[in-house]
Amino acid sequence: MNIPVNLFMWVLACLPIIVLLVLMIRFQWGATDAAPIGLAITVFTGIVFYKADLKVIVSEGSKGIWNALTILIIVWTAVLLYQVGNETHAFLVIRDGMRKLLPNELLLILAMGWIFESFLQGITGFGVPVAVGAPLLIGIGVKPMWAVIIPLLGQSWGNTFGTLAAAWDALGMSVGLTTGSRDYLVTALWAAVFIWVWNLIIGVTICWFYGKGKAIRKGILAVALISVIQGGGELLLTQVNTTIACFVPACISLIIILMLGRLPAFRNEWNVKESQIMERKTVAQEDGEKPEGMTLVQAFVPYFLLSVIALVVLLVEPVHTFLGRIQIGFSFPETVTGYGYVNEAVESFSPLSPFTHASMFLLISSLAGMIYYRKKGWIKKGGIGRIFIRAVSMTMPSGMAIIGLVIMSKIMAGTGQTVVLANGIANVLGKVYVILSPFIGLLGSFMTGSNMSSNILFAGFQSTTANLLHVDPSIVLGAQTAGGSIGSAISPSNIILGTTTANILGSEGKVLKKIIVITVPAAVVIGILVLALTSL
Repeated sequence: MNIPVNLFMWVLACLPIIVLLVLMIRFQWGATDAAPIGLAITVFTGIVFYKADLKVIVSEGSKGIWNALTILIIVWTAVLLYQVGNETHAFLVIRDGMRKLLPNELLLILAMGWIFESFLQGITGFGVPVAVGAPLLIGIGVKPMWAVIIPLLGQSWGNTFGTLAAAWDALGMSVGLTTGSRDYLVTALWAAVFIWVWNLIIGVTICWFYGKGKAIRKGILAVALISVIQGGGELLLTQVNTTIACFVPACISLIIILMLGRLPAFRNEWNVKESQIMERKTVAQEDGEKPEGMTLVQAFVPYFLLSVIALVVLLVEPVHTFLGRIQIGFSFPETVTGYGYVNEAVESFSPLSPFTHASMFLLISSLAGMIYYRKKGWIKKGGIGRIFIRAVSMTMPSGMAIIGLVIMSKIMAGTGQTVVLANGIANVLGKVYVILSPFIGLLGSFMTGSNMSSNILFAGFQSTTANLLHVDPSIVLGAQTAGGSIGSAISPSNIILGTTTANILGSEGKVLKKIIVITVPAAVVIGILVLALTSL
């Protein structure tokens, strides 16, 4: 690669991201409006300054379209699952049932916005916790914007070892870590340490959002206990089996939160009346719409099915192997820019395994839910048609934004702009670069919407840079994937999943503005820890 890494080229590489952030945060544009602008700048910069020809742009753009389609399938099936609950008014039953189990409203918010999302992230991932969690929170009285923000934070800590450690495995493969080796275990340990820090920040932040200091004082012991189970449990399990390092602690925390609800400190009704995130009047007006005879267990039937199906398919190896045989992927030729930046040929790019994909779990759960609720009489005549029509109409507006954002990230990577971004930071800062190592991971997740993709993009670069600076690469790699987890909370493509199911599409800038003030300081804290550890 002969791309000049200088200030001018670095600023050009930053430009699409800066424009995207300014349009969404400063001018409150939705992602649907901002994405085409960012994409246009990326294409222009790639052709004019990074010497990419039409073949490079078309090839990387096509990869982006394919990646975007796999995301859109999840969006549509998640919206479909939401519409099943919406048509039957099951969310009203969930609201009242969960309030009886957890009369302490803060504990209820933590359970529905942090712990349940952690469980979903442990088995499915790919934005499902955000898409599913937002309508559930709305159902218990959370305002739509906050119902998107809270799951974005709640699921993010599980983005490395969740989805049965898909992002972690990508990091290991990218830098050649041998499973079970000392380097493998040490890197996993540091990753878990940094993620635990982020996990604790998430719990405290949700308390702060709900009721500021009053809520923190009320919930700090519960948050600390849950964080020890989730963060500490994950840390211990990374030294045993990384595949279940997130899933098992998430399951245990689900049980613990229900047990906490029975303790004297939490078993009585409690709330912060002036909470900025709650909209109790609107919810109270909907009481008359509850489906007659539906229990809390019945309201959760599609979600129970989702969990069981995902667990069986992903954890039972013979089932996973058999269903994973069918894959759909496309071949792409090698492309080279004028600067010699090479995108290697691939026989099957990002192959989709339809029967082990999260969208299949969502689709089956949705269809089974429709059949069950129709049989019970909670879906009236014409209800099935309304469910599908609403699902399509809710998904279509977000489609263009997701396609634009993913194509933008692929063209940035394929023209060398992403590498210049990372190299420029390392070249200027020298050893102090380690402070920004989590920001590289965050940047990757922000651009691609995936910690796995972030690790594929940057893990090799981070490891090489650490060795050149004579610092422990295991610490830097741990910060890379921890930063990727943090970045998943501010990824526009993930935010769109939430705003779509919360029916507030176009509010992505408002959501991003609220979350970025949490994620950036958290990455700074981890960066300082990395500097301190590598200086010992």
